[in-house]
Amino acid sequence: MIILKLLYESLLFAINALVVNKVRTVLSLLGITIGIFSIISVFTVFDSMEHSIKSEINSLGSNVLFIQKWPWAMGGDYPWWKYYQRPEPKVSEMAEIKKRSITVQQTAFMFSVSRNVYFQNNSMESIPIVAVSQEYSEVMPFDLQQGRYFTVIESHSGNNIALIGSEVAEKLFQGLDPVGRKIKVFGRKLDIIGVIKKQGEDIFGNSKDNWVMIPVNYARNVLDVRNIGSTIIVVAKPHITNEQMKDELTGIMRSIRKLPPRADDSFALNETDIISKGFDELFAVISMVGWIIGGFSLLVGGFGIANIMFVSVRERTNQIGIQKSLGAKNYFILVQFLFEAVFLSVMGGIVGLIIVYLLTFVVSSLFSFDLILTYGNVMLGLLVSAFIGLLSGFVPSWSAARLDPVEAMRQNS
Repeated sequence: MIILKLLYESLLFAINALVVNKVRTVLSLLGITIGIFSIISVFTVFDSMEHSIKSEINSLGSNVLFIQKWPWAMGGDYPWWKYYQRPEPKVSEMAEIKKRSITVQQTAFMFSVSRNVYFQNNSMESIPIVAVSQEYSEVMPFDLQQGRYFTVIESHSGNNIALIGSEVAEKLFQGLDPVGRKIKVFGRKLDIIGVIKKQGEDIFGNSKDNWVMIPVNYARNVLDVRNIGSTIIVVAKPHITNEQMKDELTGIMRSIRKLPPRADDSFALNETDIISKGFDELFAVISMVGWIIGGFSLLVGGFGIANIMFVSVRERTNQIGIQKSLGAKNYFILVQFLFEAVFLSVMGGIVGLIIVYLLTFVVSSLFSFDLILTYGNVMLGLLVSAFIGLLSGFVPSWSAARLDPVEAMRQNS
């Protein structure tokens, strides 16, 4: 009961400090508010970005590898001269992997070029023309708004057919049903057999909404594909790790390309984990910057809290002397003032968190990006505020606890 009464009285003193000295208290707490706002807003933005990015990366699948000419890398020096003479993956290599591998469940082949697309008097410039093998829809699933996907016979025969994205359908056909109509690409006509369901852009700015998807065997008949960047996508069987699949694929690809034992690999086995690790490093740096920026504001806020508490001790010196003469222990006075300092600091932190929450609401309403203030960041803000209050209030509280009761009572309150 004594402890609860002590905390209650400290709360009343803290509230009184807020009410009686409004301007001084607000200015002193502004540093805490700005500091918490700086740190938690940075964490909120990048936690939201990290969640979106990892969701996009995970949508590619954690058990997927991409066989390509160029290895993926995040930051640092990129030794491009080691890779530019490598050959591009081929459809025949995909077929060999499918025959030889015991770890791969499914494979698909794809490449893309940019071309203008025409329908009657309407046209769209620099549209991604994506050539895919029949298995692409199994490896990278997507939904159709209408129509159908390529049949096995159509894919293998290289028929002049296409799927188009919702944006292409909207801009070229302007309300007409595109399925069954023809568009012109490469100076040749393609029959539209389906429309890809609208997806919107992912976090990297990519979208199938403006794609024209065609069978890879048709593309090979109308394009020189030798120097076009291509990809073999492989999916592991259940319970097969990426490392196991990489080890096997390395041996198979070296065998297919007849590389000598001491020769370097002429291909790259890329996985989404490379992107995830790269972004983890980036977010770690940005997090450190957030702490540094917010730290300066918190330092100023800490001095503000200490100033309030020194003034509070001076104003209540007489009262402290009376309390100690009546038997109050040093720890009682210490805890009383520490609680007041923590309360004031947490109040500043709460204001900062409220501003962050309003920011998330405004950004999420105005933009197509979900900004979320997590419970973890709220707790972090409150704990940091309390810690700053504890730290900055300790010296004034300690000086109050060590006052001589006789000398303290002689001073005017």
